[in-house]
Amino acid sequence: MTPLRQRMVDELLRRNYSQATIESYILAVKDFAAYFGKSPDLLGAEEVRRYQLHLVNEKRLAPNTVKVRMSALRFFYWRTLKRRDLHFDDLPLTKTPVKLPVVLSPEEVTRLIEGASSLKHRTMLMVLYATGLRRAELARLKVSDIDSKCMVIHIRQGKGRRDRDLPMTPKLLEALREYWRSARPAVYLFPSPRKVDGQERPISSKTVWHTCHEAAVRAGLTKAIHPHTLRHSFATQLLDSGADLRTIQYLLGHTSLKHTEVYTHLSQRHMRAAANPLDQITLNTDGRKPSSEENPS
Repeated sequence: MTPLRQRMVDELLRRNYSQATIESYILAVKDFAAYFGKSPDLLGAEEVRRYQLHLVNEKRLAPNTVKVRMSALRFFYWRTLKRRDLHFDDLPLTKTPVKLPVVLSPEEVTRLIEGASSLKHRTMLMVLYATGLRRAELARLKVSDIDSKCMVIHIRQGKGRRDRDLPMTPKLLEALREYWRSARPAVYLFPSPRKVDGQERPISSKTVWHTCHEAAVRAGLTKAIHPHTLRHSFATQLLDSGADLRTIQYLLGHTSLKHTEVYTHLSQRHMRAAANPLDQITLNTDGRKPSSEENPS
C-alpha cells in the first residue's frame, strides 16, 4: 500500500468509517487516478469535473454510484490532503429516480436457492433470505457468530458499526450444520479459497453478488436479482406476515424508520387492506343506460 493510500485509510479509520466504506472510497480514488494516469494528489478540480462527466456519460453509472465516487474524492481532498480549494458543491449530481425495489415471490426464491451451483452457495442464499443481511455482513460472518443455544446470529459491526442479533430458525440451523459438516470452515463462515499468510480470509462482497447472479441465471429468473433483492423480499414478506415496521427496522439494521417504510408500498397485505373506490359504487350490470321508464326522473 502506498503512503498516500495509507494516509487516507488512517483518516477513514480515525472517523470510524465501516470497512465496506473504506474499501469503496479507496477503490474510487484508485479508479480516478487510473483514468488520468497520475497520482491523485497531482490532480485538481478540473480533473474531478471531467471524471464526473466520464462516469455519467461514458460509464453510465447509476446516480447513487456517482454520488459515492464524488464523496470519496471529497474525503480524499478535504480530509486526507487538507485541500479546501476544491469546491465540490459546484459539482451537480444527477437526480436519483425513485424506484421500488424488486421483490421475489416465495416460489421465485425457491427457484433461486435451488439454482445455486454448490452447497456453499446454496447456504449463502438461504442465510441472505432468512436474515435480510447485507452482502458485506454475510461475507464477514464468523463461525462463532452462530449461536445455536440462543438460536441467534450475531452481526458484528454492521453498517454504521452497529451490532445486532437476528433470530435463527431450526430450518436455517440445520442448513448451516449440513454446510459446516461438509466445508469445515474454521474462522469465517464462508471463507475465501485464497489464504493470506496461511490465514483464512472472508469472501469478498463481490463474490456474494456473483453467487446470487449466477443462481438467478441457472434458475431462469428474468428479474434483475442481486443480494439486496433477497433482503427486500425478506422484509416485504415479514410485513405481509404481520410483523410491525419497528421490528423490521431493527432486523434490517436501519437507523431511520423512513428507510423501512418503503416496504409498505410492496406489501400485498397493505395494498389489499385499502378499499378500492371502484368497489364502493354500484353499476348497471347489463351495461345499458337506464330508459326513461326505468328512471322516471
